[in-house]
This record gives sequence, structure tokens and C-alpha cells, in this order.
Amino acid sequence: MLNYKAIEIFTSEGARHRGQPLAEAVVDYVRDLKIAARCIVTRGIAGCDESGEAATVQLEVLSYNLPVRIFIVVPAGEIERVLEGLDGMVEEGIVALHDLKVLSHRTRNAFFPRRLLVRDVMTASPKSVTTDSSLNDVVRLLLSSVFSGLPVVDGQGRPVGLITQGDLMARAQLPLRLGLLAESDPDQREKVLAQLASRSASEVMTTPVITIGRDHPLSEAVEKMLAKEVKRLPVVNSDGRLVGILSRLDIFRTVMHAAPDWKAFAAQKVEVKNLKQVGDILRRDTQTVGPDTPVSEVIRVIDRDDIQRVAVVDAGGKLLGLISDRDLLRYFKPREAGIWGVLSRLKGVVEKDACTDGLSQCLESTRAADVMTADLITVGEETLIEEAVALITEKSLKRLPVVDADGRFKGMISRDSLLRTGFKATGSR
Repeated sequence: MLNYKAIEIFTSEGARHRGQPLAEAVVDYVRDLKIAARCIVTRGIAGCDESGEAATVQLEVLSYNLPVRIFIVVPAGEIERVLEGLDGMVEEGIVALHDLKVLSHRTRNAFFPRRLLVRDVMTASPKSVTTDSSLNDVVRLLLSSVFSGLPVVDGQGRPVGLITQGDLMARAQLPLRLGLLAESDPDQREKVLAQLASRSASEVMTTPVITIGRDHPLSEAVEKMLAKEVKRLPVVNSDGRLVGILSRLDIFRTVMHAAPDWKAFAAQKVEVKNLKQVGDILRRDTQTVGPDTPVSEVIRVIDRDDIQRVAVVDAGGKLLGLISDRDLLRYFKPREAGIWGVLSRLKGVVEKDACTDGLSQCLESTRAADVMTADLITVGEETLIEEAVALITEKSLKRLPVVDADGRFKGMISRDSLLRTGFKATGSR
């Protein structure tokens, strides 16, 4: 037997809390506590209260302040927390409390509430460009944005395409990722932007554009993102005009807000179905190097690996740090003209002799340990995916290294793998 409490509130349709119907306010309050509680609201067909007022469906006005019963079931250990908030909410009615013996409590993990619509989650009024916009302006806009893609709209504000970082690199010969370009020498950056000035958005945008309606279920949008392998969806209204953008980060922020403390549920002996852990989505083929590996070899590894990260481990496999092309650019800042060429060459757009002025020798003599980022945020294989989502969202990470209890490197997880596995856990697909 599990020790639970039952709270019953006897009130009426006319009862309010801060202008909201009391029943709605109580449901919102219990839901936002994120505890192992359930509640139900029922409306009677007739009743009377202590003031002598009577309500019945026989009256001409059928919804004449009919009686309402709110029933809340909650683990006994959480009862004080629930009652504390309810005390100030119920200004009209009776609150009762009694013991409840529960045989079992089972629930299913939901990555996000199924009731959510796209409009509840999207970023409204997003930045956009037109088909005639210069790529110079497009890149400047992206460099000032948290997104790496922009919708392209026509004269009526309807999406006709999408420009992503990949489009710019593949079709406009952008030599570096946007994050690297933002950190590069201003003169070098201006040279790149000047080369893009003569080209327009229509030349490089991806078409046809995949959109989603603002009133569609969020689950439908996630299905579309996963099926089409896109990171973001322009959101349109009933007239097809752009009103928002839905990205993986928007979804992850919703998960952070909605996800309860599943570990606390387990402590209360609540059986949760479909919980997923980092170990379920771990990519174990991530490339590693030793701390004494020359940076010249590190660059070759990054060039071969789509993860764009190299893990530095010691002889026992313990994670020491990570290296990305951004780490290389920062480390070799005094020789930026040379390292620019080397990193650009990873994208296949710079001549092989770009490594000049002694940089080649420097890359050979510099070790991975000198360049790596050692102050890392890591997770274990047993970490719940909701916890990993919270870290990736709060810290603006794209990838997260996974280690065991002894700090040995096990692999990496990404935003895409978190979204795929989390959504799959809901049973929606």
C-alpha cells in the first residue's frame, strides 16, 4: 500500500481566483508543481450551498452557478506543499482532506504535454529576409542572431525558402561556420562579407520550404522536423504568412518547463514507463586523441568526423578535454591569417598552400593538451534525457560528452539525438 492523501474542494462555477475560474486555477497550480499528483474536476447538475442558493438544470438558465467538485490525489509527503498554495486560492467553498490507500501508481513519461500547439512554443515575429536580400545582409543578420538559419519571404510575407549555414557554405562558398566567422578578425570577416554582396538570397536558399501552421499540434511539428531532418520550421498563419519560427531549442525550453522530477517520482514509488537515459542515445564512435597528439593530426581527425569535435583522453580513457575548430582559432589567434586558411581548407575551399609563415611547423609541434577546452560539462550514461536537455539548453551546447563514474569517456550526445529519443519515448510515433 502507498500512503496518499485526497483533497476535495466543493465550490461552484462562479468561484474565481484572480479573475480565473477557480477550477482552472487549481488545475494549473497542481500541474505547475510538477509532482506526482492527479486531479479531476466534475460539475454537478444540481446543488445548494450554505447561503441558501440552489442550482439545478431545471432552471431556465442551465449553467446557473452549478456546483463544482475538485478532487486531488497526492503522495502524503507532498501534501503540505500542495495545501500551502491552495489555502489562499479557495475563497468560496469547502476544502476537505482525508487519507487514501493506493495500491499502485503508474504513469508514462511525456517529453512534452500533448495538448501543446505550435503557437505555444514558437519564437514569434522572427527575423526574415526577402528573395532580393543581399547575402552580405543575410550573413550579418545571422551573425547577430541565436539561429543559424533564416526564412526567406515574398512580398506578402509568405515563406518561399530557408537559408541555413549549410546553404551558405555549400552554395555561396562561405569559408567558415558562422560561429567561427563571428570570432574572426574584423578585417578578414569584412572581406568575406564583401564577396557575398553581389549575390542574393534567392540564389542559395533551400526550396521548397517546409512550414507548419501555428495552430497545429507541437507533436506534428516535431514529427515533421525529424522526418525531413530539419532543425527549424517557419510557422505560418491561416493566410500562409510568416508569424514565427520553431526550433529545437524552442522545444527543449518547453521540455525544461514541463518535465517533472522523475527521480523524485521514483523515490515515492511511482512506476514511470518509457523513461529514457543518455545511454540509450549515446554515440560511441566519437574520435579520440591523446594529450600529446600533434594539432596537425587533430585537424585531420576533425576533417574526417561529422561530429566536429575531438575528445582528448589519457592512456586509461579518462576524458581530459574537447577540441573543436573554434578552440584552434582561439589558440592560434596571433597567426590568424594562416589558421584561417587551415580551417577553411577543412571545408574544401582554400588552396593547399594556405598554411604559411611557419604555421605548419607550429601545428606539428603544438599538442592537443595545449589547445583543448578542459573545463567541460559532462553527463553519465544513467542521466535522464530531460536532465541532458536542461543542460544543453541552459548552457547553449550542441553536443555533450558522456563519461562513466570514473571519468572515462564513453561518447557524445547531440540535440538531434535528444529530440529523436525524447519524442519516441512519448509513443507518438
